[in-house]
Amino acid sequence: MKNREIVNPFVVSKNIPEDLFCDRISETNYLIKQIENGRNTVMVSPRRMGKTGLIRHLFRQQQLADNYETFFIDLYSATSLQEMCYFMGKSVFDRLKSRKEKYLESFFQIIKSLRAGFKIDALTGEPKFEMGIGAVENPSATLEEVFAYLEASEKPCVIAFDEFQQIAEFREKRIEALLRGMIQQCTRTSFIFSGSKQHTIAQMFQSKARPFYQSAHLMDLRPLDQEVYSEFVSRLFGDYGKSIDIAIVKQVYEEYAGVTWYMQMMMNELFAMTDVGETCTIDYVERAKHNITEVQEGSYKSQLNNLSDRQKRVLQAIAKEGVVDAVTSGRFVRQHALESASSVQSAIKGLMDKEIVSHTEGQYRINDFFFSEWLRENY
Repeated sequence: MKNREIVNPFVVSKNIPEDLFCDRISETNYLIKQIENGRNTVMVSPRRMGKTGLIRHLFRQQQLADNYETFFIDLYSATSLQEMCYFMGKSVFDRLKSRKEKYLESFFQIIKSLRAGFKIDALTGEPKFEMGIGAVENPSATLEEVFAYLEASEKPCVIAFDEFQQIAEFREKRIEALLRGMIQQCTRTSFIFSGSKQHTIAQMFQSKARPFYQSAHLMDLRPLDQEVYSEFVSRLFGDYGKSIDIAIVKQVYEEYAGVTWYMQMMMNELFAMTDVGETCTIDYVERAKHNITEVQEGSYKSQLNNLSDRQKRVLQAIAKEGVVDAVTSGRFVRQHALESASSVQSAIKGLMDKEIVSHTEGQYRINDFFFSEWLRENY
């Protein structure tokens, strides 16, 4: 059924309406089973595969919504335990502020260190949280209070930490051990640890030397099934009085390696280009790519300006090939007139540190498929 409030059904934001969410039935059921059986999960995949969307979809499922309190904590921008505590406290507060006053009172009875941030809006009478990150003076104590509140909740809780690998880069020492110790004490709270730096998060949970070793079941989030996604695309075009050549969906799926956000972005643009009563045909595809990359051109130029000349040349070489097995091979260095294998290795390290290039399953590629398109088109 067409969602009449949605102009374009191929949603590319993180909050996807339920009727426009594609599949992930088995993954959702698996996560529910983990939670109901008191097991923690670490979910790993490249960025933009749909981890965040899946977690939000999971939290909307009736059997979770009825029986658990759910909290989503985005750690992507966190650089310290102080910031993590702030995000956790604010997430819990935001979840409670629309409820009865007794819930907020219970919140501040346990989480005393955040009470100063609690205010009542003079105009609306609504509760709000006005504490700045710097006001969290004793992060370890605040974290203990937050976990104590979760454990004392009327319903058991589920905490999803998005981009959990960020804690490995916090400036405080032994943060993994501190957090692991607190999580171990929880008996009524389940955890989902989501991460896109696959090597980093795998090390955190699979290395015997790390505190989180074997503390969660690993879930590798794979691309959507191609046939299922094709049916999804055809149905949504049809719901809005349009149609699409199924060969286009196959081409887009293969070109973007099944990575959800890039496929959705392409389908969003192709849908916008197709009038009601028309069929989207293969000749729309190149125009759609150009339209998407043209909007981002300023951002792409800015990224290039922040790179060294050596990094730019290596990046452009990878873009021309799409994926590269051996960036230091004689063939790759000679074919793209690069300086030397050692200079390429140095450039690759910098590009990977900036998360522009990734090395997965033995292959190097540019993380942003559209950035790669733009580089091929312009260089």
